[in-house]
Amino acid sequence: MTAALIHGIILAFGLILPLGAQNVFVFNQGASQPRFRGAVPVIITASLCDASLILLAVLGVSVIVLTVPILQTVIFSAGILFLLYMGWSIWKSDPASLSQKEAAMPTKKQILFAMSVSLLNPHAILDTIGVIGTSSLSYEGNEKIIFTASCILVSCLWFIGLAVAGRIVGNFDTEGKLLKTINKISAIMIWCVAIYLGIQLYNG
Repeated sequence: MTAALIHGIILAFGLILPLGAQNVFVFNQGASQPRFRGAVPVIITASLCDASLILLAVLGVSVIVLTVPILQTVIFSAGILFLLYMGWSIWKSDPASLSQKEAAMPTKKQILFAMSVSLLNPHAILDTIGVIGTSSLSYEGNEKIIFTASCILVSCLWFIGLAVAGRIVGNFDTEGKLLKTINKISAIMIWCVAIYLGIQLYNG
């Protein structure tokens, strides 16, 4: 059981550490919200989405995505559109007025964006299925439960940590200069992911 726990923790960290669109969005919300509680919706949404993908991978349900070509095309296309829109929204945002309530992204928009970068990210889905789903085959019974739970726990704690880090940056960057730069870089990164997905879709 200890081996399953350690395996799950290390594996989850390895998959979630790279600075992708999902991590960038959670960090930005932690930084741009006037209060930390304003970023709670994005933390919960991202955590639930990741937990769902992990559970589906372990249960083997999400393998259907890999066997139905039209589903892959739909997921890639929707993911590209959402990433392009998200990049544009982040690029246009003005963090200089963090004290104003309207500067923060509304809860509904947070949830929509968090779901898009979590569930409409083909790489996240394929990584979850290919790595976590495949690795879970090594365990049965309680060991599989521990392995799955450790992956989900790491994911939740990581998103909380990202939002806290963003909040710390937002607190000392009262004029929003650093956040504006971070937003520009984040938008470019997100657009690069969208372009990369577009190339993959075209070549596929």
